[in-house]
Amino acid sequence: MSKVYLAADFGGGSGRVIAGWLDAGKLVMEEVHRFPNRQVRLGNHVYWDFPALFADMKDGLKKAAAKGYDVASIGIDTWGVDFGLIDCDGNLLGNPVCYRDARTAGVPDEVAQILNPTDHYATTGIQVMEINTLAQLYSMKGTTQLQAADRLLFMPDLFSYFLTGVANNEYCIASTSELLDARQRAWSWETIEKLGLPKHIFGEIVMPGTMRGTLRKDIAEETGLGEVKVVAVGSHDTASAVAAVPAVDTSEVVAFLSSGTWSLLGVELSEPILTEAARLAQFTNEGGVGGKIRFLQNITGLWILQRLMAEWKERGEEQTFAELLPAAEQATVSAFIPVADAAFMNPSSMEQAICDYCKQTSQPVPQTKAEITRCVLQSLAAKYKEAIAGVNPMLPQTLKRLHIIGGGSQNALLNQLTANALGIPVWAGPVEATAMGNILVQAMAAGEVSDIEALRSIVRCSVTPQIFEPQIDNAK
Repeated sequence: MSKVYLAADFGGGSGRVIAGWLDAGKLVMEEVHRFPNRQVRLGNHVYWDFPALFADMKDGLKKAAAKGYDVASIGIDTWGVDFGLIDCDGNLLGNPVCYRDARTAGVPDEVAQILNPTDHYATTGIQVMEINTLAQLYSMKGTTQLQAADRLLFMPDLFSYFLTGVANNEYCIASTSELLDARQRAWSWETIEKLGLPKHIFGEIVMPGTMRGTLRKDIAEETGLGEVKVVAVGSHDTASAVAAVPAVDTSEVVAFLSSGTWSLLGVELSEPILTEAARLAQFTNEGGVGGKIRFLQNITGLWILQRLMAEWKERGEEQTFAELLPAAEQATVSAFIPVADAAFMNPSSMEQAICDYCKQTSQPVPQTKAEITRCVLQSLAAKYKEAIAGVNPMLPQTLKRLHIIGGGSQNALLNQLTANALGIPVWAGPVEATAMGNILVQAMAAGEVSDIEALRSIVRCSVTPQIFEPQIDNAK
């Protein structure tokens, strides 16, 4: 077997360790270990259970060793913005707090009194949100934990640190913080100083493809892998996913929708767009593989539908996608909801929140689960249309196709509604874009893949996207 690369991929609901290797120009992948990820409310805050996640990741590494893989390296990707703090002795100062925690409520308004919004965006290029690292750190000012901190490590950095003992910050994940200079691809020290945050906690920034370190001796022995390299990949999961977009024409601007709990819709650019128009349209400039910029909008995605399905299950009315989506395809409902509205961020009842909004706005209230689902999906498609309409005037050429990647690319109804709304073809897949991007960036670091174009060529050889042509007559 060829050299094997291990991707440790952490999502909001689960994590997994995936093995991948190249065979005759195609990427072969095998899931080695899957485990749950959960948010834990403890006292006044909502945390991630980092020690459990780290132990689960090690179990995956042990299983990979037991399979006899010739492991060349390990790459780690996670969701964005969240972090852990370590002290000067290298100890974790507390479980990382989840971005959905309420500690940042109102913080962006406070920060706007310190940082001029236009000037701030012209530096960082990041959409201001309560979940951002900037807001989380500002809410911690004066706390004993922040005062004791020696290093800030974003989630993939934290996993890497406890594997290798080397503390650094990968560029793509750091770019989600609202604390990076988007042009320089470096910390915005002016922003950090104005906010009164401790400068020493921000470490060296490393780019995707950089070796972060090798497994510590104790980890190497415990897992049975030996002193394997840990490589920086696009460690924000969307950065890895976008690297695996199977774009064909490199002269076109690559448009993508990373579809999952969140919908991240945007384009890949060589340089950030830091205009006032971009700020007002709520676009964000995040780092990508190869120093690229992911110019995108963060949109609440399938989270709404996921919450509905969990709610129905709790009531003893469980629905599967196989049952729900065909029924939703046949349903007719004219109601739309603003999916990015705070009312749908984390309500006690998502179904009630949707019905209440429709009543308040004098729209027909969806009566069945199929109608509610149709309402959510067509509302998402309408939001995607709005985002594409906002980005097109900022680009040198109008977008000709949209690549939908990630788990949400399996939702054929949403894909078709999106093609209808946008009036351009939608290419759906790969589903496993994040793991593919993670593994192939490791292969690029090892010299098995020459560059991003070769990487995407391998993706095209390995998967066949499903193409949805717009059905204008059926568009709602």
